[in-house]
Amino acid sequence: MTAPLKHSDPITVDVALGDRAYDIIIGRDVLQTLGGRVAALRPGVRTAIVTDRTVAKHWLEQTESSLAAAGIATSHVIVEEGEGSKTYAGLEKVSEALIAARIERNDLVIALGGGVVGDLAGFAAAILRRGVDFVQVPTSLLAQVDSSVGGKTGINSPQGKNLLGAFHQPVLVIADTSVLDTLSARQFRAGYAEVAKYGVLGDEAFFTWLEANAAEIFSGSAAREHAIATSCRAKAAIVSRDERETGERALLNLGHTFGHALEAATGFSDRLFHGEGVSVGMVLAAEFSAQLGMIPPADAARVERHLASVGLPTHLQDIAGFAQEGLADADALMTLMAQDKKVKRGKLTFILLEAVGRAVIANDVEPAPVRDFLQRKLAKT
Repeated sequence: MTAPLKHSDPITVDVALGDRAYDIIIGRDVLQTLGGRVAALRPGVRTAIVTDRTVAKHWLEQTESSLAAAGIATSHVIVEEGEGSKTYAGLEKVSEALIAARIERNDLVIALGGGVVGDLAGFAAAILRRGVDFVQVPTSLLAQVDSSVGGKTGINSPQGKNLLGAFHQPVLVIADTSVLDTLSARQFRAGYAEVAKYGVLGDEAFFTWLEANAAEIFSGSAAREHAIATSCRAKAAIVSRDERETGERALLNLGHTFGHALEAATGFSDRLFHGEGVSVGMVLAAEFSAQLGMIPPADAARVERHLASVGLPTHLQDIAGFAQEGLADADALMTLMAQDKKVKRGKLTFILLEAVGRAVIANDVEPAPVRDFLQRKLAKT
């Protein structure tokens, strides 16, 4: 697998969902085409942009200008950055602003931001007037390769991650890779965890390519578009076959059962970004798979080695404030995992590995061996 040698024309990835199919447009500077694409998709539409303060500073004016140039009326609502906005209060703020802006059923909500904004704006659109369409304009690597695609929207409960939400597909995704240049190194690394996930769960050749080309992805070469497009194609293929996660779409949760519990334990704060939780969670899932004899320890070590090589946390002890109550406690983590959406009648569902590049859904995992596994990991110094 090789990347193109230079930046090319935008890449289009189709999410094949019948009459609800939509395109993901990937490339540098494609944000400036938003207005024209929206006007062609929905002539005469009005829009409202949902974004956060940091993204607004960099990209709100350009987004509004693109819409205005296409003759599209727009308004905006700005929320605070971070998971703290993905709450009941955040949903109320956005919903009331959309109502005040008189966004109607045939109008569009535009989610301009990372995963938090996309989840929040998408959920608000899903419940506004019993359903308003929306466009995803993801501005983080994590959102471009994962959360903007597939229609999962929602907010957090104090009891767990994404426990309130709806499946609500966007009608268009605009993934402008040039906006990633404004991300901090830590934010970009967190998003890269989701890129690596696609290789680990279903494409060993892609994972091998990532091992050889990660530096090029981080530097902003054409390898970046290639990695994003490959990730989006992988997710789009799974979503088109299992939109509502009744089967194989659960594979996309590799690392998330552990990771979501760790996010909850750290209060959904900047102590642990979502992608960082997924990174630690993937390593834990690989190591648990090795403990069960499903993969050799060398495969788990390979996953850990690559994620660590790009600067991602790979062990529980890498998390800021590790010793604080609620994190260094196996029983507390098990309680949080019991709130995972994949739990059925008290039994845990994990995504485990049969090989690097081949994940499987493990239903009815007994809690006791998981607790013992966590206890051993927590005891390591």
